[in-house]
Amino acid sequence: MVKLFKKTVHLLSRTQTNILSAATVIMCAVAFSRVLGLFRDRLLAARFTPDALGVYYAAFRLPNMIFELLVMGALATAFIPVFTQYRDTKGDDEAFHLASIVINIGIIVFVFISIPIAIFATPISRMLAPGFKDDQIALMAQFTQIMILAQVFPLIIGNFLTGILQSFRNFLIPALAPVAYNLGIIVGILLFSNALGLYAPVIGVVIGAVLFVLIQIPAVLAYGYRHRMSIQTSHPGAREVGKLMIPRTVGLGVSQIDSTIDLILSSLMGAGAVTVFNFAQHLQQLPVGLFGASIAQATLPALSSAFAMKKDAEYKSIFLSSFNQILFLVVPLSVLLIVLRIPMVRLVFGSSILFDWESTVLTGKTLAFFSISLFAQSLVHLLARSFFAIHDTRTPVIISVISVIVNILFSIWFVIFAKMPIWSLGLSTSIANIANMVLLLIFLDRKVHTLDRITLIVPAIKIMIAGFLSGVALYIPIKLLDQLVFDTTRTINLILLTGVATTAGLTVYLLIAWVLGVDQVSIITRIFGRALTLRKGVVMDTTQEMVETGRSEV
Repeated sequence: MVKLFKKTVHLLSRTQTNILSAATVIMCAVAFSRVLGLFRDRLLAARFTPDALGVYYAAFRLPNMIFELLVMGALATAFIPVFTQYRDTKGDDEAFHLASIVINIGIIVFVFISIPIAIFATPISRMLAPGFKDDQIALMAQFTQIMILAQVFPLIIGNFLTGILQSFRNFLIPALAPVAYNLGIIVGILLFSNALGLYAPVIGVVIGAVLFVLIQIPAVLAYGYRHRMSIQTSHPGAREVGKLMIPRTVGLGVSQIDSTIDLILSSLMGAGAVTVFNFAQHLQQLPVGLFGASIAQATLPALSSAFAMKKDAEYKSIFLSSFNQILFLVVPLSVLLIVLRIPMVRLVFGSSILFDWESTVLTGKTLAFFSISLFAQSLVHLLARSFFAIHDTRTPVIISVISVIVNILFSIWFVIFAKMPIWSLGLSTSIANIANMVLLLIFLDRKVHTLDRITLIVPAIKIMIAGFLSGVALYIPIKLLDQLVFDTTRTINLILLTGVATTAGLTVYLLIAWVLGVDQVSIITRIFGRALTLRKGVVMDTTQEMVETGRSEV
């Protein structure tokens, strides 16, 4: 038993020495976390009406805004690159001192921002959700106050701990932190729903936020970090973090306007529309988080180091490899969600009396329009971090502002003037994300003095061809077998039909990709091999094997 415990601790604290190893670790944990997130949504859909859940999801708007502006503006764009640079050039002690200063400043800023917002939560909630009734506004304001004070604070600390661990190339524990967060919400739903109603998932959010921090503390301490109560605004590293994060924070502020407009417009269609929008968004975020964000997170330290060491060729090679990997993995899932939108929604969220057929169809349509741009949403994560690694936060911010304006204009036109349903917000989001990705790629190409055109374009064309043909392979069995062979009113038959269609589609995708000579086909076997190695790592020591394998990878 002691030996098993030591092996587990060793596995959790092990450094991932190459991008494939790091990305695989993140993917496995993200997949588990996302599945838990969808299970959480299914529990909510089975216990509460779409109108009630709309209030719950709307209450996240203000807490998410504070969190995004304080943490996401500093973490990937500034903190990780500067912290990594300090470790490489000045040692761990100086880097830890910088981390303490940044965390302390972040907490002080949070206090000044959050208290006024919590006090005026009711009038602000009324502005954010003009379509809600008075009792819904009152409940939304209460949820917002709880989340701001009890959820955002631990998440701020937890995400800076994530940045520290990722800078040490430890991606497993940071990837498990969101798993703990979702488990906290699920516990809240299961334990308190009967007694507390919709307050149960809110309490679960608080539990999850605390677990998000606690799971990372032992690993950070193991690397030697000791927090210092230091607030040196004149510290060169802190000033560099501030300098780099300001443009990104401005860009995120604009994107928060985008998200706020989405909430306002969806609330005009009723609280149930807010739930439909969020359910579709959560489902389409699975492949984005699994492959786009995971590979981008794993790539950032390597890109930052390559830039710091002035290895331009290595920087370009890392970027192109990650670009093609993301595209190869995301395209078939995008096709899958477009063609199998209704079966996927039914399987994930159920078909209870509370979540009826109309809600299912609307969620499916919204999901399909979101999924058109899954490749772009995923690649934006990598492209943005590629700019951050070379300490350029201004360019992606400007492009982000442009894409947000595009999204807002299309959203307002679709909903206010064209009177289109909630799925139109998914379409406007896709248009804006594709524009964002294209502009980022064009300007990054100029910034790094041209990327290899053949390596960039040829694999993308082959992957798109394979994706289109896999869509045909998905569509045929759905049309032939639905009702004629499988009575999909029964869950088991729906699972069988979805399984048959998915197997056919993915098989065709891999076969066509292999025939066309897409190099990324080999990544499938590597990912499954790595996942198997991680699973066995708890009971047998495979560290040396992984290191030897990693030497031949990027």
